[in-house]
Amino acid sequence: MSERVETVVLDSEGLSAWIAQNRKLLAILQVFHDMGADLVIGANTIVEVTHSRTHMPHLGWALSRIKVEPVTEQAAKAAAEILKAAGLHGHKYAIDATVAEVALRQPKPVALLTSDTDDMTKLCGSQVRLIPL
Repeated sequence: MSERVETVVLDSEGLSAWIAQNRKLLAILQVFHDMGADLVIGANTIVEVTHSRTHMPHLGWALSRIKVEPVTEQAAKAAAEILKAAGLHGHKYAIDATVAEVALRQPKPVALLTSDTDDMTKLCGSQVRLIPL
């Protein structure tokens, strides 16, 4: 990870790993922190990671250290266009499309920590550096 990254976007797997204090993810985040990159999630990622076993104090701590981008009507329409352009549709891809939309509108260069590189490649193209989790 020698090249500079301005913004790091986490999908639900990335945020979940951070909440769980996953050592691999923490090491990756430290590298980006050291280069001064901003951490970002889409607001609906909070919904996606929250369940009965979510460690809420860890979630609150993580959210206090990350920029949470709202999913506005404009963002939702942009995500729908991204889905359409990728030839994808339906609820299976809806949140992925909003994560892609958040990533695509951040200050570049952008890295996306994701468990779903196949779909994110279709949604983000080459504009976002994908880092598999």
